[in-house]
Amino acid sequence: MNDNLNAWLTLSLTHGLGGEGARKLLRALGSPEAVLAAPVSTLREWVRPAVAEALARGPEAEMLATVATWLADSNDHIVTLADADYPQSLLNIPDPPLLLYVKGRLDLLNQPAIAVVGSRHATAQGKQNAEAFSRAMSEAGLCVVSGLAHGIDAAAHRGALTSRGSSIGVIGTGLDKVYPAAHRELAHSMAAQGALISEFPLGTPPLAANFPRRNRIISGLSLGCLIVEAGLQSGSLITARLALEQGRDVFAIPGSIHSPQSRGCHALIKQGAKLVETAQDVLDELGVFSGNAQPITATDEHGELLALLGFDPVDLDTLARRAGLTMAELSAMLLTLELDGRVAVLPGGLYQRIH
Repeated sequence: MNDNLNAWLTLSLTHGLGGEGARKLLRALGSPEAVLAAPVSTLREWVRPAVAEALARGPEAEMLATVATWLADSNDHIVTLADADYPQSLLNIPDPPLLLYVKGRLDLLNQPAIAVVGSRHATAQGKQNAEAFSRAMSEAGLCVVSGLAHGIDAAAHRGALTSRGSSIGVIGTGLDKVYPAAHRELAHSMAAQGALISEFPLGTPPLAANFPRRNRIISGLSLGCLIVEAGLQSGSLITARLALEQGRDVFAIPGSIHSPQSRGCHALIKQGAKLVETAQDVLDELGVFSGNAQPITATDEHGELLALLGFDPVDLDTLARRAGLTMAELSAMLLTLELDGRVAVLPGGLYQRIH
């Protein structure tokens, strides 16, 4: 590693300094190298004495050696506030990270992007919606940004990875850890076809406080934020609020009035979020042209499925047996019917025909 990167790492790894303190020192002294060259007495004019002394000592040599070993992989990168590859959209948020650890494609960091987030406890229909919307928006050239969490996040990444826009996962741990562990295969696909990024040092475990903090990066990277499913206490509503504070558009997919996982979306719509029924609705609002994202319409085959559904709530397995369809075929058809306003998703993964 060169001296410049070592200096940036020292700022980011100094306990108690934080982004605000580091930016204060950079404004006062001009560069990371100048900060580290300054005497402790000068640093104390801008930060607490304990932080000034920690800066003078620098990080542990073992930590720098760990980073150097990690960077030996050609797919691993660190971009700082001063680098051309640093996401320009993050420069406009109140607290941009000093640096980002990146595993995967650097070119995605400055590609037009859309955040797609939602409940970790998503319904089957919600995950299907996230995947379908993300695939269509990725086909239109938008990079889909999410948080690699269970539920909506994972579905959004999977949908986007299949197309040219690809996907970025913003994680709340060090990039040498995969959380949740069940997403190890997905994380490997992201590193190969998209990108994983984190502001947290290597070795950082999954601390609860880090996940709300990373949400400002998810929204900050994006032109807008789509909430697919969310309860009233969902963490994805934090991302929506941050997106609004950053001047981004917020979109929400409506759902059944009986579903707890739709109430967060409905609350956002009441507060002014844009109600969207197709990926094209999002693309139109953002001014992104796509000949690929077509409105979804029902066919005669869907009418036959409605007849088999009846008017009582039914689970997916029962309906699949009635219709003689695979789960993938059935989920796709139910998505069409829900977006067409003819089927509602109920708690417990049940489906009901709308009179």
